[in-house]
Amino acid sequence: MELAESLNAIYLSAEDINIASSLLYLAYHDDPFFMDCFASHEDGYEQRLRAAIREELLVFYDRSQPMVGIYNDDEHLLAVACLIQPGAGFGAERFWHWRLKMMLTTGYVSTRNMIEKEQKIREKIPAENYYLMAFVAVHPHYQHHGVGHYLMQAIDTMVQENQASEGVGVLVTVEKYQGFFEAANYKNIAQLTVGKVGCSLMFKEKSN
Repeated sequence: MELAESLNAIYLSAEDINIASSLLYLAYHDDPFFMDCFASHEDGYEQRLRAAIREELLVFYDRSQPMVGIYNDDEHLLAVACLIQPGAGFGAERFWHWRLKMMLTTGYVSTRNMIEKEQKIREKIPAENYYLMAFVAVHPHYQHHGVGHYLMQAIDTMVQENQASEGVGVLVTVEKYQGFFEAANYKNIAQLTVGKVGCSLMFKEKSN
């Protein structure tokens, strides 16, 4: 049986947060933005990154924001995407919710860089009501097997079913992944610099 035939997309629950955090940690450990944001050249980088990802997922769950997981028939989590939905009131405001925790666990500069990233994204997105993909990852062992495309299709379905949505945006911090999003019909709309890292902001309009 082809892998794609055994995949299922579900919304993650509180019980899934630990495994989702581990998958995202694998995906973002060598990401230029997070390496800069959480000072990979200093001791404790891994702990700061783990703490930041987990804190983000806890806030996503607390605020009922969509966290989509792709499982196979063996109930292994192969991919995950965390999105901020349109009209969620979940923009810069959310940083006041966890700013103290984040500063205590990752430091002032890291917290400031996370806030700067979201503010710059929201200034450039050509829509008012849209999903923003905060995290997206496919387990390294299952890349190039159609899992990522299955995840993108699940996100497309979510966007289409939300009448308020105008599309979905994502900040691409690793150049080689731009082609993946381009293949899913995301358009490069802006080049941003967050901290010391150049990034591509991409957006996919909702189809009529």
